[in-house]
Amino acid sequence: MTSLSFFSSSIFLSSPHQNLKSLSTLKPNSLKTTTRPLTHSSKTLIRSEIATIPILSFEGEKIGETFLDLKAAPAETARAVVHRGIITDQRNKRRGTASTLTRAEVRGGGAKPYPQKKTGRARRGSQRTPLRPGGGVIFGPKPKDWSIKINRKEKRLAISTALASAATNTIVVEDFGDKFEKPKTKEFIEVIKRWGLDPKEKNMFLLPEVSDNLKLSSRNIGTIKMLTPRTLNLFDILNADKLVLTQPSVDYLNRMYGIDYEGEDEDDDDDEEAIEAIADEETEASESPDASE
Repeated sequence: MTSLSFFSSSIFLSSPHQNLKSLSTLKPNSLKTTTRPLTHSSKTLIRSEIATIPILSFEGEKIGETFLDLKAAPAETARAVVHRGIITDQRNKRRGTASTLTRAEVRGGGAKPYPQKKTGRARRGSQRTPLRPGGGVIFGPKPKDWSIKINRKEKRLAISTALASAATNTIVVEDFGDKFEKPKTKEFIEVIKRWGLDPKEKNMFLLPEVSDNLKLSSRNIGTIKMLTPRTLNLFDILNADKLVLTQPSVDYLNRMYGIDYEGEDEDDDDDEEAIEAIADEETEASESPDASE
């Protein structure tokens, strides 16, 4: 199983080569926090009002600004919340199918090898004893369920806290899924360089939908992760040096992981339906002048 050094994760560092900084020591210009009491508890959560993030065009020029408004845990408990989230994900991925045979399950060994007495040797009742080759295994692994439970609110808070803490390493670009007419890895590398990204660093892209040409253009680059709202996970957020979002992705994060999210007491909504709803709203807004005519 892939391992991750949580306390050296790049999202808690402004640079991979700098010393470890906690969430409470992030640059004040990039993260403003205000406390809002919860209505259902005496505890408080920090509302992270991230400074505006510029939107870059396909050519690498600034064409606008946007912002992230995500819920984050208090600085004194943020690491514990995110740590519990990543440990839960890793344990729940374990299949737990390792299995060995005991001496009762190994084939053979039914007959006594030699008489109990008058041989001068140690008494032995079976050839399948764990003390001999081909015998059973003492206290070997058996199928086991490694999964542990985590509350939906806690898991959501872990993801939103990780995203909020990674704001200093986040960039927003215009939707570029239709820019690739055919798969071309060289062209994709040129694009991410125009955005100021290093192809040798771990870059995670969160897109509403990954086109086939885009997927083929980036799959040969081992440091690139292409995620959708359905595949967004805590490990890839923590393991990334840079996060790349589009405007629909920002709207999705503000909606699903923002301070005003109201669906926590109900079943989790389908991520794809949420992102499609945002896309439908944008389509209706763009078609409204035609409808009025």
